[in-house]
Amino acid sequence: MIEATVRVIARDGAAGVTHRTVAREAGLPTTATTYYFSSIDALLTAVLTQCMEEDSARIEALVEAPDEGADKRRSLAVLMAELLTPPGHLLAEFELCLLAVRRPEQRAATRRWQQALSAFARVFTDDPLRVKLFARAYDGLLLQGLLDDRPPTADEFEELLRELLPDAPGRDGC
Repeated sequence: MIEATVRVIARDGAAGVTHRTVAREAGLPTTATTYYFSSIDALLTAVLTQCMEEDSARIEALVEAPDEGADKRRSLAVLMAELLTPPGHLLAEFELCLLAVRRPEQRAATRRWQQALSAFARVFTDDPLRVKLFARAYDGLLLQGLLDDRPPTADEFEELLRELLPDAPGRDGC
């Protein structure tokens, strides 16, 4: 049901999410969605939470990946480019995050995400301001990518990531 809801949001926006549309998208009876989620808000919170958990796990995996000579900024740049092709899932996540602005109960789902981004930045810097800058800029880069007529390439993202998280003495980002 979670992925079916993401597809509905990507196609119709969050306003298009009803128990009926999600059930139809999932190929389930409407009673299945109402059994697991008593309200649309509960469903949207579950979807946002699941998306943020998956995204956080991907970033955490990059942080924890063994040093095999690959620059983690390049790995992240490739991931970012992949998220934009096709952009449906990412579009749905941004719409859910914007809903969380007005629904404080949904904001908790984004905390692990911000922590994962901060951990990634700390691979390159101990500067708290640069860590915060990266964690805030990352989502902005993806949002702008959604708005561009031609999504940025991994090379373009890598150039931006290297500016946000430059090499520092004694750190190589691998």
